[in-house]
Amino acid sequence: MSFSMNVKEELVRIVPEKTCCIKAELSALLHCSGSIVLLGNMNIGFNINTENAAIARLLFIFFKEQYGIKAKIIVTKNHHLNKNNNYTLNLGTDKKDILSDLGIIKIGETGNTDISYSIDKDIIRRNCCKRAYIRGAFLGCGSLTDPEKNYHMEFVTDNLSYATSLKHLLNHYGLGAKTIERKNHYVVYLKEGDKISDALKLMGAFQSLLSLENIRAFKEIRNNINRLVNCETANLDKTVNAAVRQRENINYIKEKMGLEHLPEGLREVARLRLEHENASLKELGEMMIPKIGKSGINHRLRKLDEIAEALRSRDV
Repeated sequence: MSFSMNVKEELVRIVPEKTCCIKAELSALLHCSGSIVLLGNMNIGFNINTENAAIARLLFIFFKEQYGIKAKIIVTKNHHLNKNNNYTLNLGTDKKDILSDLGIIKIGETGNTDISYSIDKDIIRRNCCKRAYIRGAFLGCGSLTDPEKNYHMEFVTDNLSYATSLKHLLNHYGLGAKTIERKNHYVVYLKEGDKISDALKLMGAFQSLLSLENIRAFKEIRNNINRLVNCETANLDKTVNAAVRQRENINYIKEKMGLEHLPEGLREVARLRLEHENASLKELGEMMIPKIGKSGINHRLRKLDEIAEALRSRDV
């Protein structure tokens, strides 16, 4: 099961204690997964589609407890994707009052009906209702990429007005949500691990939040180790390249003028470098009599480099 499905399995088990929160979560689910069906005699029907049996069961319970109606559930086989079952909840006809109460439609004074594409502010007036709405939106049209691969949470809708209002709701909590258009759909997305953690916390997905934080901590440790290894490798390459250059310069001096013509201190360092080609500056310094520090060894090796360069310039 994917990480996204695990989150939904956790969220679907959360049953709000307050009626206002049930209403907010229902409104989000209908906005994200519902479709209006136009019928005769000015009637309209409403269907809600989901591939998740637990979400279908939750919707059935919500409608029964909130409005006292038993939605009809139709199960069909989805032949286009993974051949999963598709669950369609049919609310029946003449449910304008329910759809209006949930902020899906607006009924005018003359009885005319308009679809409401933005989130009804009255439904998310309280903080608990805002959180319930975000939970319902994720259940209805949300997904979360496996955090082992990438940090990405998104909500996909086919209406720009709804996407914009959902983005504003998420950003009410400082989540940094953004909107893009993708294949005739509008996507509200979060990219940062911290923001996605905050979103899971807001929705009440605490087990998923713990799993995400464990993954983030492991990735941070792994990245730190990789940085240290890369740094050590770079330092080792630098040390090896420097040692190769130093030996080449010393051999050039030996060939052109002989090491015996060098001052005693430089002659001793040159001899040690040729004899111990992989030794570090510290190790070379400890072989000297008397011992000297890394800076002293480095200074003498630079002098040898300068002498070699001077000899090459003279030979040009």
